[in-house]
Amino acid sequence: MSRIGKMPIALPPKVTVSVDKGNLVTVSGPKGTLKQQFDPDMIIQVEDGHVKVSRPSDQRRHRAQHGLTRALLANMVQGVSVGFTRRLEIRGVGYRAEKRGANLVLSVGKSHPVEFAPPTPDVVFEVDKDGRAFTISGIDKAAVGELAAKIRGARPPEPYQGKGIRYQGEYVRQKAGKTGKTGKK
Repeated sequence: MSRIGKMPIALPPKVTVSVDKGNLVTVSGPKGTLKQQFDPDMIIQVEDGHVKVSRPSDQRRHRAQHGLTRALLANMVQGVSVGFTRRLEIRGVGYRAEKRGANLVLSVGKSHPVEFAPPTPDVVFEVDKDGRAFTISGIDKAAVGELAAKIRGARPPEPYQGKGIRYQGEYVRQKAGKTGKTGKK
């Protein structure tokens, strides 16, 4: 039995879950609404403030979908009630971020500014005053994480001087640079 799949998901106050035909799940809460289609074989039940996921058999495919379905449902419930955030830092001389309208504009040592638009209206950027750090927040965990990875990919941290965009708390191992010549001619 899946250790993750068998755990019930507690519903916070003001969060409602509805399961339609074919396992189209709609989760609504104070921050917004999320919809997702799940495997029609999975059994999703909403009862007395909890969501329970079970599988019809012990087939390999059903075992694989059991924990995945429960984890995705838990992420949806957390997203509409609390939300998800990802914080990134910018290091390097002249590197900075600014917010223009809803978009994020980065100056990270390229010949042009790099601009990122939020993939959905519920994804929001917040930039610090000094422009050295910013936060991505939204209700969809996958959208927030994917956007953070794309932004980090615009200028990943390099191992010699540590310049670039990194997640908050990310450790970048520093390499030693070239050493001077020591041999005789």
